Amino acid sequence: MTTSHAELRGLLEDIEPWDDLERTHLERAAEWIASGAPLYRARKPDVPPTHLVAYFVVLDERLGRMLLVAHRKAGLWLPPGGHVEPGEHPWATVVRECAEELRIPAVAATVTGERPLFLTWTRTRGPGEHTDVSLWYVLRAEADSVTWYDEEEFTAIRWPTPDEVLTEPLATLDPHLHRFTRKLRG
Repeated sequence: MTTSHAELRGLLEDIEPWDDLERTHLERAAEWIASGAPLYRARKPDVPPTHLVAYFVVLDERLGRMLLVAHRKAGLWLPPGGHVEPGEHPWATVVRECAEELRIPAVAATVTGERPLFLTWTRTRGPGEHTDVSLWYVLRAEADSVTWYDEEEFTAIRWPTPDEVLTEPLATLDPHLHRFTRKLRG
């Protein structure tokens, strides 16, 4: 499944901003897409300096828990996901990354379907700093169905409740995870 600039703009237009920061990120992303700048990472880690990412938050709706991974390079707890390949639709990235990183099928949450719920514009830290324009998708799976994870990318996984996520220091998490969690609960 490939995607065009127009389809990406459509994905952005369907996201209802949670707060002023998400509204700003959506506007910035729309301007970036409209500029004709390259959207996809061509060379790791930072060429071009701004590129598209797809996160997916896996929910165990029965237990009321969400999957987080301890990302080796970022040194943070965050949702799984990855860079969108050239011409790839972000949902196809979710399907591919879910299979690669967790070895489970990507099953869209009923509330969102195969559309993103949230968008962030984030400057990464460490060597090869760059900007990730991240579309956040919501999946559903039972926690006990995740029996494997990519140990080259992650040091651990866990299933906190949204309340537990919101009590954690933001310095240990993706910088937008509290906001995403509040939006998901809202």
